[in-house]
Amino acid sequence: MSGAFEIGAIGLQSQQRALDVIANNITNVNTPAFKRSDVRFAEIIATRTASTALPADLAREAPQVAGVMADPQLMLNEQGRIEQTGRAMDIAIEGAGFIELMGPTGQTLLWRGGGLKINGDGLLAAGNGMALRAAITMPQDATAIEIGSDGIVRVLAAGEVEPVEVGQISLVRLDDAGAIERLDGGLYRVGETARLTEAPPGEDGVGLLVQGAMERSNVELTDEMVRLMLVQRSYAANAQVVQAADQLMAIANGLRR
Repeated sequence: MSGAFEIGAIGLQSQQRALDVIANNITNVNTPAFKRSDVRFAEIIATRTASTALPADLAREAPQVAGVMADPQLMLNEQGRIEQTGRAMDIAIEGAGFIELMGPTGQTLLWRGGGLKINGDGLLAAGNGMALRAAITMPQDATAIEIGSDGIVRVLAAGEVEPVEVGQISLVRLDDAGAIERLDGGLYRVGETARLTEAPPGEDGVGLLVQGAMERSNVELTDEMVRLMLVQRSYAANAQVVQAADQLMAIANGLRR
């Protein structure tokens, strides 16, 4: 009878985790460049043996299911809709690449684009003030900025007729989405095991840059609502397992009296 309680509890915990992930997706449906998460369930297999078991007995032990693991996975490769804003300091990535930023302590942070700004030291930076790792310095008398799809940045200085090239924004491609951690503000922290492939926009599958645009989130509200209903029904089914086990336990206790 205790096995039914254990199975129901594992199911409830797993579906609760799925509900939390879906709720976070729905909350960020209007967050620029947000990447939704999807929950994958996997069985945890274990072999239970006595401490005095002989080696020959260990070989005959069959693995048993010891639980369920809910593993949220970032859907980084799902492109969000590119929306034109008309602002020259807005930038989006059409493809799988990321822009590298210099974090507060020198660590590498990844960014999917958004609003740009010019820091007090003249460095081109994200809207949060973190400078691009490309270290592009903008002239103080710049009156206009042009960012090509190939990442080349050109500025038009006061009194000049032709724009001048001041640098190029490179993109990086991530081989394993599980090797990074999502932070607030649309940033991602790179793990120690992460492998990044750097390339100019348009090469090695990193994508292209789009000036005057922003990427919307890749959350589809209708799809998330369907997933939400499925998870809620699964949660209710597991709750019924616990309730049925509780009723059977009450009947068994009554018989013993």
